[in-house]
Amino acid sequence: MAKDKLKTIYVCTNCGETSPRWLGRCPSCGAWNTMTEDVVAEPVKSSSRTAAAGTRMTGQTSLKALKLKNVSTTEEKSRIVTGIGELDRVLGGGIVLGSMTLIGGEPGIGKSTILLQLCGEVSKNRSVLYVTGEESVRQIKLRAVRLGVPEDNISLVAESDVDEICGLIEQLKPDLVVIDSVQTMRCTDISSSAGTVSQVKESTARFLNVAKSNDIPMFIVGHVNKDGAIAGPKVMEHIVDTVLYFEGDKTLPYRVLRAVKNRYGSTNEIGMFDMTGRGLAQIENPSQVMLEGRPVGISGTCVACTMEGTRPILSEVQALVTKSSFPTPRRTASGFDYNRMYLLLAVLEKRAGYFFGNQDVYVNIIGGLRLDETACDLPVCLAMASSLLDLPVGEKTVAIGEVGLGGEIRSVTHLETRLREAKRIGFDTAIVPKHNLKAIDPSQFEGLRLIGVSYLRDAVNCIKLKD
Repeated sequence: MAKDKLKTIYVCTNCGETSPRWLGRCPSCGAWNTMTEDVVAEPVKSSSRTAAAGTRMTGQTSLKALKLKNVSTTEEKSRIVTGIGELDRVLGGGIVLGSMTLIGGEPGIGKSTILLQLCGEVSKNRSVLYVTGEESVRQIKLRAVRLGVPEDNISLVAESDVDEICGLIEQLKPDLVVIDSVQTMRCTDISSSAGTVSQVKESTARFLNVAKSNDIPMFIVGHVNKDGAIAGPKVMEHIVDTVLYFEGDKTLPYRVLRAVKNRYGSTNEIGMFDMTGRGLAQIENPSQVMLEGRPVGISGTCVACTMEGTRPILSEVQALVTKSSFPTPRRTASGFDYNRMYLLLAVLEKRAGYFFGNQDVYVNIIGGLRLDETACDLPVCLAMASSLLDLPVGEKTVAIGEVGLGGEIRSVTHLETRLREAKRIGFDTAIVPKHNLKAIDPSQFEGLRLIGVSYLRDAVNCIKLKD
């Protein structure tokens, strides 16, 4: 039997478009430098393919349709509560049966660790299948012993053949399947190496078919490239139901689990973990953790309150303003939008009268969080003004508000929730938009002094006043 002829094609990692030659720009989606080389078998001629496929008979099918009223929607029958509260929060209340979740992150961030802990929690009441293509079963066993994971209902297999794995899943019918990782999986009928665009795309599609047809939830680990995006075609993220990113600096113990796509819940929720010697520990009070070790009586710091889904989190904003020794001052932002910082500096100069033209400005968000919400504009402005004037903001003062181009302080959403969190942590002063105070009952926040400000100049004057 003659061997299949191989040919080289170029596949767009963003949309999956193929081309016989390399192109700088994808003709389908317009993305630049996304065409990667792949080796595939030449397709058979159309006449042979038609003969092999046969002719479809009219009105004949093996599919069976369900009445919509007969589909169960109860939480007990549609979700698996993992027992890891932070993970359940991000997933929207638990793992949906038949769903496929893709989890990505940098090497060593803790993807395999959290999934093995997940298997341990679920295996207390259900059966779990852990498929590894990167490690041996002995390595998984050693990690499980270190994490103290129950071992009774967890089955292990070290395999990279997708069809063999799908057959094992259909035979065992476990309640949860973990694939670590999709870049090591390979379909034997595709003549290309593991990790290529065609292999990753086809492997994900076959796993999805097994998960949906057998109502088995599945977690898949995905590697990330140097840009931080999950390696492989972008269509892989469209195929799955949920995409989670595990973020954090490997030099710091804190990890943030964030959903960028979730068909069964909000994408604004985050889960916070602490990397310890015995695995990932949940951080149920992130505000307290983020504010530990705050400097007292030092200028350039202010506390912000951001909403991550339904959860308010207090975080410390630090700014350092110092005279520049270069013709063009330096501007650096870590955890805050760089362009937004430039905008706020312009408002401080034009509307509040503070000159930063010959000053280097550095902004840093403590704890590895990223503040993308506009309600964090006011604390960033106060931190920069505090450093410029060398006047410390009150140790128990929190600032909340959006800053407009006219220097006005705009209203923010969920102010009551933010104030309750600040009061619970022990803050006694809150600088908030004056317009928001009209809809708030101050008696609900006894012990918390509410200062309403309409303009940025008024907010900066608050830190100048001495009690």
